[in-house]
Amino acid sequence: MSLRSNLAVAAAVLSLALPVAASAAELKVAYVDLQRVLLEVDDGKAAKARLQKWLEDRQKEIDKEQDALRKEKETLDKQASAMSEATRTQKATELQKKVMELAQKYERSRAEAANKERQEMEPIINRIDQVIASIADRDGLGLVLDKRDSGIVFALSQYDISNEVVRSYNNGKKPAAPVAKDAPVKK
Repeated sequence: MSLRSNLAVAAAVLSLALPVAASAAELKVAYVDLQRVLLEVDDGKAAKARLQKWLEDRQKEIDKEQDALRKEKETLDKQASAMSEATRTQKATELQKKVMELAQKYERSRAEAANKERQEMEPIINRIDQVIASIADRDGLGLVLDKRDSGIVFALSQYDISNEVVRSYNNGKKPAAPVAKDAPVKK
């Protein structure tokens, strides 16, 4: 390539790169720990408590059935020597069928729990997204990353807007003007 061609290519590259570099210098970025926000907002705490109670009730039900099956197996083991081979095989098969049904019930319960959690959390997550968008708009943020899913390994805490998202969400209104980090909190 000639010198003239090299200069033309360099000029073209620079003309494309300068606007990108200039806009990148203006980009304001923040991050939020969505998992923490979800657990700290009032609605998230209430939903988590409801889900926990539901899970505990299901687990108690499954534990009760499991204990009943365990007792049935112990009874079968004790009486096995007095039974005929056909009766013992039939009882063992019935017990095995009940064990399989309980395992299937447990798996259905797990799937139902995941579905229930999704239904409980979806409206809360949508509202959190709205609060984040409102904060980003107010502060001129061009990018807000999720701390856990974005691959952030390290970021200064001054770029973390999680506390503000929780406050704004719980207040149920648009976020207020930014507060200085060291400003005293009114009680």
